Amino acid sequence: MCQSLRFPAAQQLPLCSYSINQYNNSLEKSRMSTTLITGASSGIGAELARLFAAGGDDLVLVARGEEKLRELASTLEAKHGVRATVMAADLSKHEACERLVQRLRGENLLVDHLVNNAGFGALGDFAELPVDRQVDMLQVNVVALTMLSRLLLPEMILRGRGGILNVGSIAAYQAGPHMAVYYATKAYVLSFTEALREELINTPLHITLLAPGPTSTGFGEDSGMGDLAMFASGAMPVAEVAKAGYDGYRKNQDVVIPGWKNRLMVTSTSFLPRIATRKLVGRLQNPSGRETT
Repeated sequence: MCQSLRFPAAQQLPLCSYSINQYNNSLEKSRMSTTLITGASSGIGAELARLFAAGGDDLVLVARGEEKLRELASTLEAKHGVRATVMAADLSKHEACERLVQRLRGENLLVDHLVNNAGFGALGDFAELPVDRQVDMLQVNVVALTMLSRLLLPEMILRGRGGILNVGSIAAYQAGPHMAVYYATKAYVLSFTEALREELINTPLHITLLAPGPTSTGFGEDSGMGDLAMFASGAMPVAEVAKAGYDGYRKNQDVVIPGWKNRLMVTSTSFLPRIATRKLVGRLQNPSGRETT
């Protein structure tokens, strides 16, 4: 289960070799863009697929549920006249990313925009949640996101077009008692995306983090948070969240936090002691009703 992070030797391309003039020819300019979206079968991922298709991008749709992906692909192809390729994959499996990229190579698909949207959480105390579920969470939320970025980014740099939209969470801005691993994975996504953006600041690539708060998707129910007040009454519409992320990415914004309440919450973490935010989150997410001090 716990394997080391490996990248194929063939993908070790030097970032210092970037030259926009080398690849910025008329053929490359005229080629339609292709966007790969993970976790595309529902929720934010499916909404982002609709937005990129409406913008004229061909799609590579990735998720575990092949049937849902094919339904979405068929709808988007008919409505927008784009090509939507379905690649079912379970990103909790360590070999999934390499196999996915091999399939892209086999079908001569060049990915211009990578949307790392796949992810999941689980409500419960760290010492009580199943080990396998928490390791799978690290694999999907962190390792798969990192591997796909590393495998696809060098070609984006060489072509001088495209970028990466990472879907994180406002959970990144504080510790999360009773969801310790999930919050930690989103802190990684925030830090990784900001660092990547700085490394690529002198390239045309767009690097954006979408950090939503509670959203009307299946995440609340799947993670066990559906009955918590933040989801029961405060969730934002998924289409609104996806549109904010899509627009922000097209504008090459650094971080997109949809909703003024979510932005206020994130801003407040800059002024409150971390112990205070930690205790507040712990009370809000206490799944067992045990008293916290």
